[in-house]
Amino acid sequence: MVEPRSDSAVPAFWRSLGLPGIIDVHVHFMPERLMSAVWGYFDEAGPLIGTEWPIRYRDSEQERLDFLRGLGVRAFTSLAYPHRPGMAESLNEWAARFAARVPECLQSATFYPEPGVEEYVRRALDAGARVFKVHLQVGGFDPRLKELDAVWGALAEAGVPALVHAGSGPVANGFTGPGPFGEVLARHPRLTAIVAHLGAPEFDGFFALADAHERVHLDTTMIFTRFAALAPFPDALLPRLRDLGLEGRILLGTDFPNIPYEYAHQLESLAALDLGDDWLRSVCWQAPAALFGEHR
Repeated sequence: MVEPRSDSAVPAFWRSLGLPGIIDVHVHFMPERLMSAVWGYFDEAGPLIGTEWPIRYRDSEQERLDFLRGLGVRAFTSLAYPHRPGMAESLNEWAARFAARVPECLQSATFYPEPGVEEYVRRALDAGARVFKVHLQVGGFDPRLKELDAVWGALAEAGVPALVHAGSGPVANGFTGPGPFGEVLARHPRLTAIVAHLGAPEFDGFFALADAHERVHLDTTMIFTRFAALAPFPDALLPRLRDLGLEGRILLGTDFPNIPYEYAHQLESLAALDLGDDWLRSVCWQAPAALFGEHR
């Protein structure tokens, strides 16, 4: 396996594993105004950031697309999310248009607890949404709210994953932690979920949810990197990380473009765990390809 020590080495990395590329389940593309606002929040190290967080890939949308394509990222999401009522439906419409013109994009959608949420989620599903981003830290809402019960049920019935930032990193807010989302899973045990950031910093609790619910996956986003904004992963969980990865339950995520280091560093950090080439093949391609039906 070729170690991906720089972005230019990423294609050699996946080729050395015998893969056709990589799939990144945690990528952000948003309307230009919203992306600029998000970058501004990171620049200010806002209350939900809690630390200096320079954005490395502050490029135009087309430049970011060209960059991912050049790396060999064959499929990726466009995770946008609301921080207040009245945003989600327009974000879903934008994301549908984006996916229609970007063939590598896994059409993404989102929601917020508000009047009409069940209806616009069903419209997004009918329009082809393949993953829903739910950001409990930024949204600050309780995932157990009564008005969301039918939404979780619709996603479970459709088999469409919810990629949920439910961990309390980098700063706890609202209803983060494994407890609230764990209650959602108890009500909807067939819900397909992807827990962002391996559930940092409550790794143990979210790994326990994965043990209890076979449709719970976790993404690697920013974990094991040199960036200290999220908690260090406990060594005691590494054997379980390996097992879940080989079971197809651990998925590559990066948080591109909102990262303060080279894209390759996420891959380099995963390779440095020394969990084996089969594990890397599963995480970087086989598991997300199976989940999303991607075989490009």
